[in-house]
Amino acid sequence: MDGLTELNVLGLALTAVLLAMACVKADRVRAWRSSINPSAPDLPDSAFVVARVVFVTLAGLGVYTAVQGFGVSDDMAWDDTELAGAVRQAADDLNGFTYQTDDSGSPLYFDDYASLIEDNVIRYGGGDAPQYGVAAVPADANTEDDAYFTVTAKGADGAFCAHVERGRSKEDDYTPPGIGGREGTLTYRGYRIAMESRKGEC
Repeated sequence: MDGLTELNVLGLALTAVLLAMACVKADRVRAWRSSINPSAPDLPDSAFVVARVVFVTLAGLGVYTAVQGFGVSDDMAWDDTELAGAVRQAADDLNGFTYQTDDSGSPLYFDDYASLIEDNVIRYGGGDAPQYGVAAVPADANTEDDAYFTVTAKGADGAFCAHVERGRSKEDDYTPPGIGGREGTLTYRGYRIAMESRKGEC
């Protein structure tokens, strides 16, 4: 339970206390005051009516604030359903994804598979999921052609294993045009990946 959720629960507990105070009978309060200070003047019934109205109003405000707070808390964390749907859609989207690499073998349009997976899971998280908090942790034995990533998200208890396989795709090679419209001499190598996911850590 995160700090905001704990604060919301505390607010509901205080609301319950206020409602309990509003339900205390006037005779019991008078008896309690008399036992502490027998010489204290008696409280009129109107004072108890005002006190009950104040307590019920404060309790209503407390419930409203807690409900709004739970909504904010939900928007700040992932749940298992959101993560499951986002990972599944990200895997479908990246299955067949093509890209090119530079001379050093680094992808041209993303940093690595982990960041590619994280960005796509966040993209498919939906309206209630936050736009952060996703981690794709690579397995130790990963290679450029065969890699596994354990995908988790802040707030979600579950984890998913994403498997990425890379294959050479010559049809996706890209050769920029040379100077003066002549044929280029530099070719960026094309690759295509296959991706699948399953529930559980890798």
